[in-house]
Amino acid sequence: MAALLCRRSLPRTWLCRRAGQGCGRHYRAALCAELKQPLAIEEVARRPVRPHEVRVEVHFCGVNFADILVCRGQYQEKPPLPFTPGMEFSGTVLETGADVSSVKEGDRVIGVSGFNGMAEECIVDQKTLWRVPEKVSLQEAAVLPVSYGTAILALEHRAHTQPGETVLVTAAAGATGLAVIDVATNVLQAKVIAAAGSDDKCKLAVQRGAQSSVNYSQGSLKEAVRRLAGSRGVDVAIDMVGGEVFLEALRSLAWEGRIVVLGFAGGNIASVPANLLLLKNISAMGLNWGRYQDQDFPVFSRILSSALQSCQQGRIRPYVGSVFKLEEVNDAFLHVIQRKSTGKVLLSLK
Repeated sequence: MAALLCRRSLPRTWLCRRAGQGCGRHYRAALCAELKQPLAIEEVARRPVRPHEVRVEVHFCGVNFADILVCRGQYQEKPPLPFTPGMEFSGTVLETGADVSSVKEGDRVIGVSGFNGMAEECIVDQKTLWRVPEKVSLQEAAVLPVSYGTAILALEHRAHTQPGETVLVTAAAGATGLAVIDVATNVLQAKVIAAAGSDDKCKLAVQRGAQSSVNYSQGSLKEAVRRLAGSRGVDVAIDMVGGEVFLEALRSLAWEGRIVVLGFAGGNIASVPANLLLLKNISAMGLNWGRYQDQDFPVFSRILSSALQSCQQGRIRPYVGSVFKLEEVNDAFLHVIQRKSTGKVLLSLK
């Protein structure tokens, strides 16, 4: 996939603006017309909004690894071709359906969508939009749904993190890792040990609020955590790497510690040694952010409202690592694939 997305492999025809079919206004969108191939930028015809729907002018759209997976055909959701990726966005309301009462034209909003956010406009159900407070920029707001939604769900809803507890977070310089550091430190008053794969990433994690850091490319994560946290270990571990890093994080937990699995960025899925769970009364749990939208929407909505409120109050500070234009969407994907990114990668549609 990385080779397919390299700049030299992108013929200009993939990035041209081609007239869409039909009449009326058109807008530009990134389209996946064939799996495992570069995205095209095309002009798409508008469709009418249904009574419960809202048309939003997109200002920023988050670039998540799930967007890359769905364009490879490797994600659990497999939308029919062609489709527009993009799970989260910020923007302003252009038009509302007859039954919409939660937002009005001109409102600044964030939203979550089933892969249609990488476009100048998108249409979503009114219940998947949240108004953005005045003090929060649309760029900051675009970071909140996936990264901060996941961080808050993991720390509060799943791990029940308490003030003064110690939290270990792996892949700490990524978008979700930095969100975990931000929420744990500044909202929950916990202490954070950040684990990342380079000294530069560790330095960034400390700059963003972690009390200490570990470069797990240079030795045993468990031993480094023991030196920092003592023989007791850490209360909570949030892991996005998997494989041996997950096992080391699991072994670093204290009595009645909790580990939350968010992903497998390292490419390997470890088996959980159940004897460790028994010996120290450890809890190992998973978190799939998107499933809450379908299975427990009140919790999903409350978490996003909480993120917006914390951002308005200045308690959290979303970190944007890179911003690409819509025409640079393939470069943005490559940036994420090659792990060049720290913090959130966004597309700017304005």
